[in-house]
Amino acid sequence: MTRPTTPDAARQAEAAHEAQLLQRVAAGDRGAPLEELYDRYERRVWAVGLRRLRDRGAAEDLVQETFVRLWRAAPRFDPERGTVGALLMTIAYRAASDLGRRRAGETTVVSLDIDVADGPAEPHGGTEEEEQLLLRDELQAALSTLSDEQREILRLHFQEDLTQAEIASRLDLPLGTVKSRVFYGLRHLRATLSEQRDG
Repeated sequence: MTRPTTPDAARQAEAAHEAQLLQRVAAGDRGAPLEELYDRYERRVWAVGLRRLRDRGAAEDLVQETFVRLWRAAPRFDPERGTVGALLMTIAYRAASDLGRRRAGETTVVSLDIDVADGPAEPHGGTEEEEQLLLRDELQAALSTLSDEQREILRLHFQEDLTQAEIASRLDLPLGTVKSRVFYGLRHLRATLSEQRDG
């Protein structure tokens, strides 16, 4: 006769399973394991965003930003130092603070959160303008690799500043489909841009 699972044992099993999911992400599997983590934590992260940012659209942006940061942090995750859930919620709170500062105009936002050169531009030297032109060209090349559906949703989200719910209504799509296309479209863009720069 097997003993019933205790709450502590169940939590430990869940933590071990999530650690394995994130380790698979770190190893290069950006499909099912990341989707499962997204399904597990999306609502909690969204709730953090709504509570901290007091805007549904900003809360949706927080979900996307948090999971992109989790994807980037996956190779550095150490299950001996904490759980995936704790890491993810820490990322969510930090991302919420960053988004809050952006919305207050305290930082400069680059479209689609693409990182540009770390150093400041040289004064009056044309460096900043050249960097922006290069960024635009890289972005256009990366956008061309997206599906038409992903590209249209990202255009509505970033250029027309529509929330994901508004996009779903305009395109007559389920909200979950819009969220998924935004998430995976951004992930694909960042991966493509990273490959362009590494190459």
